[in-house]
Amino acid sequence: MDNQQDKLQQQRDARRKRRQRNQILAYITLLLLIALLAAGIVTGVKYLTQWQEQKRQEEQEQQESLQSMLEQQMQEEEESIEAPPEVPEATPEPIPELTPEEKLDQVINSMIDSMPLEDKVAGLFFVTPESITNVETAVKAGDGTRDALTRYAVGGIVYSQKNIRDAEQFREMLSNTELYSKYSIFLGIEEEGGSISPLAAAGLIPKQSSAADIGAGGDASAAYQAGTGLGTGLTSYGINVDFAPVADLANVEGSVMASRAYGSDAEAVAAYVNNMVSAMREQGVTACVKHFPCGGGTAADTHEGLAVSDRTAEELRSQELAVYQSSIDSGVQMIMVGHTAVPALTGDNTPASLSSVIVTNLLRGEMGYRGVIITDAMDMKAISEYYSSGQAAVLALKAGCDMILMPENFEEAYEAVLAAVQDGTISEERINDALRRIYRIKCADRLNLGE
Repeated sequence: MDNQQDKLQQQRDARRKRRQRNQILAYITLLLLIALLAAGIVTGVKYLTQWQEQKRQEEQEQQESLQSMLEQQMQEEEESIEAPPEVPEATPEPIPELTPEEKLDQVINSMIDSMPLEDKVAGLFFVTPESITNVETAVKAGDGTRDALTRYAVGGIVYSQKNIRDAEQFREMLSNTELYSKYSIFLGIEEEGGSISPLAAAGLIPKQSSAADIGAGGDASAAYQAGTGLGTGLTSYGINVDFAPVADLANVEGSVMASRAYGSDAEAVAAYVNNMVSAMREQGVTACVKHFPCGGGTAADTHEGLAVSDRTAEELRSQELAVYQSSIDSGVQMIMVGHTAVPALTGDNTPASLSSVIVTNLLRGEMGYRGVIITDAMDMKAISEYYSSGQAAVLALKAGCDMILMPENFEEAYEAVLAAVQDGTISEERINDALRRIYRIKCADRLNLGE
């Protein structure tokens, strides 16, 4: 029994010794592996460090070599190539400044673009105060005038002797009218001198001699003096347009313009007309020369009915048209086209004011006129006996006129033109074109831009 236990104890001791020996061997093996691994890491790090240092040295050598080559190349180029001249820095092109005329056009175009069509159309009419207020005789501008101008923004109002009571009344009437107008407005009168002088007849300004008397004197400077006197007097009341002077020639027997024209010689008459126009313009008044093309070329009066001139085309071009051409060349701003028919130029008895041959082809095209063209008074029988107010207004605008003066029935004429634009009979651009010319006169002095 005891022997058996001893034997078992010996076996247990032997197994323990084997385990201990195996553990020792495992530890030794692990230590060897760790030592080998550490040696490998040390060796790898050393090798990597050497490789990086070698690589860095190679790159540095390459950079030094490349830098050396570049320096050598630059030196060779400097020695062989002459340095190019210095190029000055480019300066930006200055933006061109607008001319006064271009600035004025911008202002006018902006204003016209903002207008409703109704106001544009109304702006083409130059009417009596009675025609928009529906009173028999207008002698003041009050609520009725304000309401009328709000509804119809007409381009101009023309006054006559019946509108004048005294200086204070007339000045206040015009001042209020200008105040009530939505836009700049023409305030006009027909003050020629002589017998056609409503302000002088009312004692408001000194009376000037008639054109016939001035022409008979043979001194063109007298027309300048008369124009200065008229301009000074008109502006003192607020008048800015005068339907004068007459540029027609009294060169036919019994000429209807015998007492209102400066004479029959084209060159002499042109000098008188230009002096009168210049003098009034210097005083701030726009002169309107009349009655293109030959208001004096007949004995018939367009106030009373149809008037037809038998002047030939050759006579007209060498005489009557020469006066107007001189006026155009001198810068006249407004020309009135009369109602006298000129078959030698048109081929029929159409009143000049309604003829595109006269207005557009001749005055605009051939003679190069760029200012405002206004009709003579449309309530004259040469028009009113043959055309309705609406028909005449539309025909005049289609012919090339910019403004309609004194239609027999303003509201009818206005509505007809408005309808013609709305249905395309007259283009809106045609209306805008007329307004541009009108406002170049109205706005030039106010903006200090001139023409």
